[in-house]
Amino acid sequence: MDKKMDEIKEEIKIFQAKKYEDLEKFRIKFLGKKKGILTILFKKLKTIPIYKRKLYGTIINDLKKKVQEKIQMNHTKNFIKKENTLNFDPTVPGKSIDIGSIHPISILKNRIINIFRKIGFSYVEGPEIENDWHNFTALNFPIDHPSRDMQDTFFLHRNPDILLRTHTSSVQIRYMKKHCPPFRILSIGKVYRNETISSRSHFMFHQAECFSIDRKVSFSDLKKTIQYLIKSLFGEVKIRFRPSYFPFTEPSAEVDIYFKNKNNRGWLEIMGCGMIDPKVLKNVNIDSEIYSGFAFGVGIERIAILIYQINDIRLFFDNDIRFLRQFKSDF
Repeated sequence: MDKKMDEIKEEIKIFQAKKYEDLEKFRIKFLGKKKGILTILFKKLKTIPIYKRKLYGTIINDLKKKVQEKIQMNHTKNFIKKENTLNFDPTVPGKSIDIGSIHPISILKNRIINIFRKIGFSYVEGPEIENDWHNFTALNFPIDHPSRDMQDTFFLHRNPDILLRTHTSSVQIRYMKKHCPPFRILSIGKVYRNETISSRSHFMFHQAECFSIDRKVSFSDLKKTIQYLIKSLFGEVKIRFRPSYFPFTEPSAEVDIYFKNKNNRGWLEIMGCGMIDPKVLKNVNIDSEIYSGFAFGVGIERIAILIYQINDIRLFFDNDIRFLRQFKSDF
């Protein structure tokens, strides 16, 4: 019995695992529940004379402890180290994590901000919940004037004075009230109109409002600024200005571009523009005898539809990850 114990002790001592399978075989050989060497020895203790049981029990427990230590030592030092050495190359690039992409409207918004910053425009924002004066009256919309019907409005709390802004021109009024010319300002934000949702319209969309006030600002300055924006977004395309009407600009125009792709072909209206009406300047205490200015507003979704060749505006608001992950940006 003593000789057998010495042989087991020596075998445990010299054991070294080269792979995981060796370690598992070693564990089963000595500690297996049915045929493990030490398991069998524990069962045979009852056949040994009582005066020897304590001694042999201590020896077997000690062997069991050595087996467990050997398994742990090989696993943490030898086996893991070898596995890493043989199967892991630290120079191989790791797998990239999918962190998503920027929303196409945000991509275009950042693009437009960058375009105008290059020519000296500052970016500002304003509240989406407005009052009647900033959204309509200060912009030369008389109380009973039919021009108010051009934009179906969401009023809040049944209060005809509190509403969701129908255009970002309200930011123009707020800025001009607090600052003295000259200035060049760009504002982009959500606007709301009570319209039926379809592939071409939505009750909410994003609008970019651009305005500039200084001495001797002319319609020619307006045209050059719009041409710069369109060329920056679309490249070389045909542009035309058509006379139009807006309460807050005089003269006013609508701008079309000739566009051709798989979804659109022909002249497409993309924005409204004009010289800021002297009455609007008077409402914000700017002397129209000294200063003049221009303004124009463009729908971001309308531009995005053309640039990304998308035929349904609702895709921008559905949050479908399959749609959104197609867009990448440097911003």
